[in-house]
Amino acid sequence: MDLKNKIIVITGAANGIGRAMAIRFTAQGAKKIICADLDEDGVYETAQQVGGIAHKIDVSREADISTLIEITETEVGPIDLYCSNAGISIAGGVEVDNEGWNKIWNINLMAHVWAARHLVPRMTKRGSGYLLNTASAAGLLNQVGSAPYGVTKHAAVGLAEWMAMTYRDQGIKVSVLCPQAVRTEMTRGHEDHVASIDGMLTPEEVAESCVAGLGEETFLILPHPQVKEYMQNKSNNYDRWIGGMRKLNRRFGAFIKSN
Repeated sequence: MDLKNKIIVITGAANGIGRAMAIRFTAQGAKKIICADLDEDGVYETAQQVGGIAHKIDVSREADISTLIEITETEVGPIDLYCSNAGISIAGGVEVDNEGWNKIWNINLMAHVWAARHLVPRMTKRGSGYLLNTASAAGLLNQVGSAPYGVTKHAAVGLAEWMAMTYRDQGIKVSVLCPQAVRTEMTRGHEDHVASIDGMLTPEEVAESCVAGLGEETFLILPHPQVKEYMQNKSNNYDRWIGGMRKLNRRFGAFIKSN
């Protein structure tokens, strides 16, 4: 995909990867960037930086996503690229209460579902469009210390796979972004966590990977290339891979207890 002259929506655009995408896509010549986030001050700052349009929305609400799409298509033009980028993390396992599970489920998965529900029919009618869903390497591997994050990111990858195989013949392209640790507000104070084992990238480096991946129309965008090898190890010997993950769990569990 050539980003030049494209109308692009980015959720989670107040900071981090979303803001970096907005800036980088603008440098590529995007026609208009629509920035959406619950952080009103942050999203307006991003929009101001890129000459875009800001919307305060809560992606855990289908109505907010539907309204964002409707307003953009009516007042700006057909959405060429929708970046469903907003996400959260919750530490813990099965003991996390239902409220926590429901919140992260809605943001990390259902926001992608709702965006597709309200945008795919429009894109299908036009015969073109691109969906970029931010998941995580945790969606391909898993996440030590956070069952809700690992599970919802697995679901996000599964949804992206389903959309790619279902809608491509209708002219809709799909990519899923799966980085490991990135220096964002989500990871602040957790620079030594297991996800940073291969180093923490800047949001700008991730945005650069997005430009490259979108340019090649690659389904799986991996800013940390090591993740591909880890996936291969997982599929080659699942039991051995689980053993390695148990080792990581013990290592970082001990680290957390000592700090």
